[in-house]
Amino acid sequence: MNTPTLYVVATPIGNLQDMSPRAVETLQQVDLIAAEDTRHSAPLMQHFAITTPMMAVHDHNERQRSESIVGRLQQGQSVALISDAGTPLISDPGYHLVNAVREAGFRVVPIVGPSALIGALSVAGVATDRFTFMGFLPAKSSHRCQVLESITAFTHTHVFYESPHRILDSVADMLKVCGGERRLVIARELTKTFETVNAGPIDAMQAWLLADSNQQRGEFVLMLAGAPEPAVEAMDAETDKLLQALLDELPIKKAAALAAKLTPHKKKALYDRALQLQGKDVPR
Repeated sequence: MNTPTLYVVATPIGNLQDMSPRAVETLQQVDLIAAEDTRHSAPLMQHFAITTPMMAVHDHNERQRSESIVGRLQQGQSVALISDAGTPLISDPGYHLVNAVREAGFRVVPIVGPSALIGALSVAGVATDRFTFMGFLPAKSSHRCQVLESITAFTHTHVFYESPHRILDSVADMLKVCGGERRLVIARELTKTFETVNAGPIDAMQAWLLADSNQQRGEFVLMLAGAPEPAVEAMDAETDKLLQALLDELPIKKAAALAAKLTPHKKKALYDRALQLQGKDVPR
């Protein structure tokens, strides 16, 4: 590690066997480990015989610590950033540090590995060609409902983290805002002993949680399927070809307006079809 670098290192979210050899080597060779909680990470370091000094970097001191870490890089040292579990910066501290390091002219290198977000999506069975990660929903029900109302019409998947003391309230608010038939996937305690993944309509998922208090424990990833695609007037191949050619040259509104003059279809139907051709959500 001759070039001063900040390494963003993923660590296990439950199963220590998910720690990659590259992650272990990186943590052993850097000059300093910036850890979200040094006490929490100490057993992991001990398990893999990592004796590198650690410094606490969390939400409350990250801006201040960033100056110190940039100073170490300027002295020729390399630093690794880890969170309590999983991939740093994914609903965890670190983006102020990454920005500060990059702005100071130093490299930032990912050491990829475990992520509850990606692990959950890989087994969810919901559409993942497009998805939005929302982090944790707000603590208050009124604010949660506002967030859910703002996304309920979108046709792509939304992903949330949730804690055991709010899981029932969050699912209840999803039921209230999105309706009982919307598909919800609940992934609990991924990679751990009591790992559970279950899927179904929101009302069925709520009943499942209420029926077994054990399913209300641990750390959760919630994956809310998108709303059904709105019905769009069918277009023949020639109209699609014309519309695509216009979209290559014009903004979507102008393309739809011109296509309406050249075909028997209405402007609104052509606009919706153009959105589909561009892989965008059609307004409901």
